Amino acid sequence: MFKRHKSLASERKRALLSQRATRFILKDDMRNFHFLSKLVLSAGPLRPTPAVKHSKTTHFEIEIFDAQTRKQICILDKVTQSSTIHDVKQKFHKACPKWYPSRVGLQLECGGPFLKDYITIQSIAASSIVTLYATDLGQQVSWTTVFLAEYTGPLLIYLLFYLRIPCIYDGKESARRLRHPVVHLACFCHCIHYIRYLLETLFVHKVSAGHTPLKNLIMSCAFYWGFTSWIAYYINHPLYTPPSFGNRQITVSAINFLICEAGNHFINVMLSHPNHTVGIFTLLMSIQMSLWAQKKHKIYLRKFNSYIHRKSAMIPFIL
Repeated sequence: MFKRHKSLASERKRALLSQRATRFILKDDMRNFHFLSKLVLSAGPLRPTPAVKHSKTTHFEIEIFDAQTRKQICILDKVTQSSTIHDVKQKFHKACPKWYPSRVGLQLECGGPFLKDYITIQSIAASSIVTLYATDLGQQVSWTTVFLAEYTGPLLIYLLFYLRIPCIYDGKESARRLRHPVVHLACFCHCIHYIRYLLETLFVHKVSAGHTPLKNLIMSCAFYWGFTSWIAYYINHPLYTPPSFGNRQITVSAINFLICEAGNHFINVMLSHPNHTVGIFTLLMSIQMSLWAQKKHKIYLRKFNSYIHRKSAMIPFIL
């Protein structure tokens, strides 16, 4: 019995000790939690972790080969997707100075069409590596230069024939025969025509900023200058004879010329401002359609007796 009571007493002591130890642990945990809470509150609100921004810009690698020899010329790296063919030509010129942007043509395949300067790399790229073939187009000139040369030549050439310089006509024959008034009128009309061309080229037409081979300039000038010389030679010749129908033919032709020149000029002006042509086009087409409708209406009146009581030409009760 004594041993049993002794064991019970020892178990009670152990239980009391374990309870006290548990209380101390809980107090320490509460103190630690309280300390941690104060530390978090004193640190302020938590700041979100800044998001890492990833660049979405795609870069391409441009391989440029010679279209004739099929040998690689250079490689252009870090070309953005928004870059155009014009930008590629500029980079190509920096890498290879002998290839000038104005005279180089780039193709996706040999024998294919040349890519326009405004085309973007993204629109033609099938992968991150783009292969282009370069062709030397030869000496290039701007389109403005082409048009100015085309129209300045005929103006000056015609005046040389009009003045009847001795190297073109016989001096004695030119001095003996007086000019017919229609010769002066023809010179006036010719000058007006090409002066209008020159002014429209400078102030009306929106000429492309691109270039064209020099041979095109030579061909265009040969056409305009050659036919001008041919026409001017006979009109200003001392043996020139006036039109067969006299002043009536001259007057009608001059009026038609002025109408055509004015119409051509106004059309060019309207085409240079396309947003302003819709109302004028509608008005002109309405006039033309009304004339056609009235003509058809008269034909129907002659063929059908009862037609007049039920139909109008174009607009009910008005036209």
